[in-house]
Amino acid sequence: MAIRTILTDEDPALHKKCHLVTKFDEKLGRLLDDMKETLAHANGAGLAAPQIGILRRAVIVVDGNDQMLELVNPEIIATEGEQEGFEGCLSVPGRWGVVKRPMKAKVKAQDRHGNWFEAEGEEIVARCFCHELEHLDGHLFTERAPKLYTNEELDKLMEEQEEE
Repeated sequence: MAIRTILTDEDPALHKKCHLVTKFDEKLGRLLDDMKETLAHANGAGLAAPQIGILRRAVIVVDGNDQMLELVNPEIIATEGEQEGFEGCLSVPGRWGVVKRPMKAKVKAQDRHGNWFEAEGEEIVARCFCHELEHLDGHLFTERAPKLYTNEELDKLMEEQEEE
């Protein structure tokens, strides 16, 4: 396993549509293992393959039990409700935006061996499913956020909300 470099938003790879995974082999297993190690090292909630320069439809999402869920060729098959909140991205360091996402989301995906399964998530997990799957189509959360905030601006907003 290896920690990979996470690309930032100006990299063209992050703005391209990813290809389906068609080979479920050791190479895919190494990619998923590297993505998990990279995500753990970055202390994030999710990571998509294009964020490390691999244009394949694979993501890792930390689920509600703090387990890393491997999603290959994932699709959102159901959503419910709505939430609005601050969102950030490992590929957009130091910037945050308010984004609307579903409160619940269900995905269908394959595991590293090609077996299909479904997974559901609420709140942050649902947000993460949506966020990471958008990476696979070349989109970043910054396209959905009407305004971006720096870490300092976010801290100030949070302090103000606590005081109210």
